Amino acid sequence: MAELTHVTPDTPLDEVVGILERQGAVIVEEFVDPATLAGLREDLGLGLETAGYSESGYDGKKTKRLSSLFHRSPRHMTEVVLQPQFLGAARRLLQQPTHMWIGKIRMEVTPSVQVSFTQAIRIDPGQGRQPLHRDDAMHLWRHPGPPCRLQLMLALNDFTSANGATLVIPGSHHWDDERAPTYAEAVPAVMPAGSALLWPGGVYHGGGANTTDSPRYSLSVALDLGNLRQEENQYLAVPRETVMTLPEEVQRLLGWDRCPPGLGQVETQDPHLLLERTQEELATRPRGANPLK
Repeated sequence: MAELTHVTPDTPLDEVVGILERQGAVIVEEFVDPATLAGLREDLGLGLETAGYSESGYDGKKTKRLSSLFHRSPRHMTEVVLQPQFLGAARRLLQQPTHMWIGKIRMEVTPSVQVSFTQAIRIDPGQGRQPLHRDDAMHLWRHPGPPCRLQLMLALNDFTSANGATLVIPGSHHWDDERAPTYAEAVPAVMPAGSALLWPGGVYHGGGANTTDSPRYSLSVALDLGNLRQEENQYLAVPRETVMTLPEEVQRLLGWDRCPPGLGQVETQDPHLLLERTQEELATRPRGANPLK
């Protein structure tokens, strides 16, 4: 059985993007450092433990899922989403310049990217294989064509072919929409804890079966084009008080941004100005004043 290509954090971005374009998937080993990995396990472990099992067969009736990850682990999720090969590859693949006409003026426009989806996943023993699917089906995306999403699956413990490693069909982002996927074409994303699988939204994939006696832990993040609706409503999932503590780049990725030519505006302005205004107001409050009043 073929294996997916593995790279390191030192691998040049051009090489990572090239692998994604050709093969549709790449594994970045040591994607996060040990401290970030431990922090994510601590922040998300209890929530996954107390979460109920999914009710649908598609999501896995022996699988637990937890969303709103930037609310649950803002500091460590910031490290994940700003990892240079993930965010860099997303910008290279998704932010393709296009043009529009306004009267007789031809305007060049480059869309933004945004966090569309976050989820921690625990696949328990006895869970079978998930149906193979494309994540960009959420937006009824057509193929072949340019991607609208780059997704990652971060291994919080070792991924093996026996414990439910994500199954991927290399090259399936080049298929049209009439070809159905089969498990015989899929390859398990075997990788050590702290590694991440990256793939464009047009790649067929699915969770593997866990035939061991221990859970498989992971988290997933999707970056989408800024002109598409987010799969997970980040404005409600992450309280503004938490958003205020995050770097500006992450705030904009969560949707506090205006995607060219004008999606997401507030009173015709960039919504990030609301955060800046709130920050200024907090800075001028008397010491000890209630910031929520």
